[in-house]
Amino acid sequence: MSTAIGQTGDAARHRFVVHGRTDVRAGELLRHPVYSRVVHWSVAAFFVLALVSGFAIYSPWLYRWLTPLFGGGPMTRLLHPWFSVAFVALFVLQFALWLRPMSWTGDDSRWMRRLRSYVTNIEKLEPEYVGFFNAGQKLYFWTIGATAVIFLVTGIPIWFPATFGRMAVAIGYVLHDIAALVMLVGFVVHLYEGTASQPGTFHSMTRGTVSKRWAWTHHPAWYRHVTGRDPRADYERAVQQRENRAGEEDAS
Repeated sequence: MSTAIGQTGDAARHRFVVHGRTDVRAGELLRHPVYSRVVHWSVAAFFVLALVSGFAIYSPWLYRWLTPLFGGGPMTRLLHPWFSVAFVALFVLQFALWLRPMSWTGDDSRWMRRLRSYVTNIEKLEPEYVGFFNAGQKLYFWTIGATAVIFLVTGIPIWFPATFGRMAVAIGYVLHDIAALVMLVGFVVHLYEGTASQPGTFHSMTRGTVSKRWAWTHHPAWYRHVTGRDPRADYERAVQQRENRAGEEDAS
């Protein structure tokens, strides 16, 4: 199963390489190529559309404010399940793309034990074993996968109530709403971590590149893998160079 998914992702990436490229400037590393960014933003767009249209249907207070965005209440009810289907279908592509780097390892369990230090930014550098994704990113990824399955399984009875009956629809509504709330919380945290918490991360999903400084700070094992260099040594060298420049400026 995982082999078939990986082959599907490899074939799709190859087609995108033919039509798009990412310019990597001096001092930068390629983080996310064109295909990865297109899939990511497509998943995000349909997730937001599904979430907003779903909350418009769910809440009477939001109904009057959000349904006009989709052409009124009936149109919102019509579009919401299709937004959700598109989100799940596109996430399958993202799942194929990131299945291998998102696999859980013993190092991820080690990282979770220091979650408090990460959240409070006590340490300037991530541990040397952090690769392309850290455990927090992996946890969010697998949460999306689980909730996507819940959305699909519970959404079908809600979509076709006459076929599945009242009990299945009632249970579906409860689980559907819980999954939506979990996803909303995760989405807000994801936005914060990708912007204010770690400057430079958002750049990786717009231009596809990150600075080497960002790489050795947040994903040192990945930095070592793609450059063959010691991330700690390069960090110390950069700190020393910065101190030397500051000293020269003070002297002048």
